Amino acid sequence: MILSNNLSQKTHYEIIGVKEDASHEEIRKTYRSAILNYHPDKLQKTCETSNPEPELQNRFLEVQRAWETLADPRSRALYDSELRSMRQDAVTADEVSLEDMTIEDAGSCFELSYYCRCGDYFSVDSSELTEIYQFLRNGSKILYRPQDLYPHLSFLAVLLP
Repeated sequence: MILSNNLSQKTHYEIIGVKEDASHEEIRKTYRSAILNYHPDKLQKTCETSNPEPELQNRFLEVQRAWETLADPRSRALYDSELRSMRQDAVTADEVSLEDMTIEDAGSCFELSYYCRCGDYFSVDSSELTEIYQFLRNGSKILYRPQDLYPHLSFLAVLLP
């Protein structure tokens, strides 16, 4: 995966266009085809303007980076391990609901925290959830509801600080 905090990023396998259990030879063949399709020299010839689209240039670099990781058996094994770990973390995080979290008023937003079994915790502030939830302070209570999904509903839950 192009490592970032965003789990919706494509994996190196998806970038190259192979399955995760593909053999080295399958990955190599698909990589060679992809890298030729997105090579800047080829793009320069096929574009009517003198500058190929930045998206296509970035695609070339993504394919190259993915190949650098997947071409070496050791780096591929390490990558696969990290990918499994990130997926496991994502599954665990998906099991946490807002009701499982503690909430604190952080002034301009609310900070929601969840204490994990491992002794650590993760937190998110309400400003990161504004596309999904609407939050409202009502006295000592903090209310939320899904954003724009059910505008006719009153707030669905109460979170107490």
